[in-house]
This record gives sequence, structure tokens and C-alpha cells, in this order.
Amino acid sequence: MFVAIGNTPRDYAWGSTSAIAGFRGVEPSGSSEAELWLGAHAGSPARVLDAASVGHADLAAWIAADPERALGPELAAHGARLPFLLKLLAAAEPLSLQAHPTPEQARAGFAREEAEGIPLNAYDRNYRDAFHKPELVVAVSDEFDALSGFRSLDEVAGVLAVLRSADAASDEPQAGALDLLAARLGTADPLRDTVEWLLRDGRGEDTGEAAWVVERITALAATDPARASEYAASFETVERLAEVYPGDPGIVISLLLNRVRLRRGDALYLPAGNIHAYLSGLGIELMAASDNVLRGGLTPKHIDVGELLDVLDFTPIAPPRLEPEPVAASVVAFRPDVPDFVLYRAEPGDGADAARVPITGPAIVLAEGGPIRLRGAHDEAELAMGEAAYVTPDEGTLDVTGPGIAWVATTGEPRHPSPDPAP
Repeated sequence: MFVAIGNTPRDYAWGSTSAIAGFRGVEPSGSSEAELWLGAHAGSPARVLDAASVGHADLAAWIAADPERALGPELAAHGARLPFLLKLLAAAEPLSLQAHPTPEQARAGFAREEAEGIPLNAYDRNYRDAFHKPELVVAVSDEFDALSGFRSLDEVAGVLAVLRSADAASDEPQAGALDLLAARLGTADPLRDTVEWLLRDGRGEDTGEAAWVVERITALAATDPARASEYAASFETVERLAEVYPGDPGIVISLLLNRVRLRRGDALYLPAGNIHAYLSGLGIELMAASDNVLRGGLTPKHIDVGELLDVLDFTPIAPPRLEPEPVAASVVAFRPDVPDFVLYRAEPGDGADAARVPITGPAIVLAEGGPIRLRGAHDEAELAMGEAAYVTPDEGTLDVTGPGIAWVATTGEPRHPSPDPAP
């Protein structure tokens, strides 16, 4: 069964005023459009465009009422929830630094805050559900910029060396600020100690020496030595972050992270513990259906430093790109190491043979660029540019034709991602 779905873009302040509208082929609303949610998450469940077809106005209500039909018997027996959420994301300004918990951390954190009686909508609530939130993003715009994962300690040392050169060449050198940063970076656990110091000492009303370090590094990032170095993109990012979040310790934390530029079709995979922030661009984002976010700067929202430090993985890594896996003619899969979701891109071309996409559970299809036609085992549908449909798992392999691109989100194997959280 194919069920046409849609939603209203969420108007977060960092969103673009034109990118999502352009993808959908509609006139811009005139306000910020940051994310279009296509899923059953309670925060913004997708609307069923023909409510009479399933007897419910939104996807969450239909799944709750008829999980075996909507999800298939296996997922219906393991929590009766759609385990993934597909989004169209458009960042005109940087998002907050953030990380997400493991399944075990999410279950424990949710149970703890429930026992403490913290309301789900409280400002200082960390865990709003009992699920993890790994996610991947694929660039749709020509460029998509992000920060993701801690860079190597050699690169961190290189960044500090450039800052020292820039400071020495300045009219009023202030080496003391860089000495403070170097002291934290010289400990046995340099990345953790530096992040903790910056967040505890560099924010709020009682800022300490870390606030001076943020101010000095912000100034040095605009100098000629910094802009001419191999880390020029990172220093340009510091300048941009300082415009949006002046004085925020996340500005300096950004220099500890990989600065990543995706080209159209490139992907990042962000597992539990990965610190990241999207900076700009339009992307297809697919994640486990959760709202658990631990923030680490570049935001006025709540930051629980202790909980963030427990969640973060401080192991230096290369940018965590996810390479597409060829599946069939004109079809590639972005397949992470979790069973919650897999993302297919099918681009059959007008007049070509059908691109075949094997769905392993319920699926959501989003059309990009032009119309696409879908045929499953029992039903068929046509989607115009920017339209979406929910697909029940009994449709099996999808045959996709037409000039557009089909983005197909579905479950991985096994279909139930994790045991049901303890009550």
C-alpha cells in the first residue's frame, strides 16, 4: 500500500528561507524553513494527505491503530513503532554542537529522569525517550559543510602552532591565552579535559580564563597567517561561528573537530558519541526515531556538561564519511552499522529500465527533481517533485521509473533495532 504523506517545514531560526521550498517546487513561505519531517515521531508526525485511505489524519495515529498493517508483523511485535525518521534539512546558519547516546545510555538516562520526575518538556531534560539516535546525512546541495568527530592530535597541534604564529605576528601578542589552551591539550586526556574546561569555565555569568581564550582565538582566526594556513577552512568557520554565537566556547571546540565539506551525493554517518554540527547546506537526513540530544555549545539551550562528557567519544577519527554501496542498476545504498535504517537513492532516468529497490520493512519515499513512478507487489503510485509516500512492507521490492530521483528510507536487518526499553 502506498500512502501519500506530507508535512509543514519546521521554522527553526537556523533554517533557509528558500532551499526546502526549492526542493519541493513550491513558492517560499517567506519565513525560515529548517526541517521537513517525514515519519511518525510525536514531535511532528507526517500528515496522511488522504485521511480516508487509512482512517487517520497522521502517520503516528495510523501506526498506533493498525501496527501490523502499517509496520508489518515483526515490527508490530517489537514496540509497534517506526524506528526511523526521514528529514529534509536546510541550514543557512550553524546548528548547535551535539552528540547522541548509545541505546544503553538512552534507556538508563530516560529511566533516571523519569524517576526524578523531570517533565518531558523541561528545559533541563536530557532524555526525552528511551532510544538512541544515530543519523546519516547525504548532501543534496552542491556543498554541505559540517563539523564531525575529533580530529587527530597532530592536527590539533598544527592548529595551535598556526595560532601561535598569528599571535606572535600581531601588534599586541597575548601568548598567555594560548598557553592556557596548550596546558589543557598537554594532559593525559587532552580532548576531554579541554572540552570540559571550555564548557565549565567559558560560559554563563561566571566566566573565567577560558572566556579570554575564546576571545583571543576568535581575533586570531581573522589574521593573515591563520587564513593562509592549511587550516583556513577551520579558521573561517571560527569567524562564522563568532558572528552567530559571540563568546561561545563552542567556537574553540570547533578547532578540535574535523571540518568536513560534502559535495552533492556525499554522506556522513554520525554514530553514538560523535560530536557534530551542521554548518550550511541542504541534505537528506535519516536517523533513528528519537529526540535525545546532548548539546555542547553554539546554542542558548541547556548544556549538561557532565552528561555530555559521559556520552562523547573522544577518540580522534577521520571524517566519518559513508560510502554508497551499489545495489542494482541506478541504485545505491547508504547502509550504516545499525539496523534501524538504510537509505537508498534510485535514479532510473526517463525512459530507462526500472530501478529496483529492495525494502526490508516499512519505507518512506521522497521524490527529488522530477516525477517518479513506483510499483510494488500490490500497489503503484506516482510522486511529483518534492512529494512523499509511506510504503507498507508487503510491497516488497519497489520498481522506480521516471526522470526524478527516489530517496527511499527503510529498515535494515534485523527489522527490530533493539529490545523494547524496560518500563
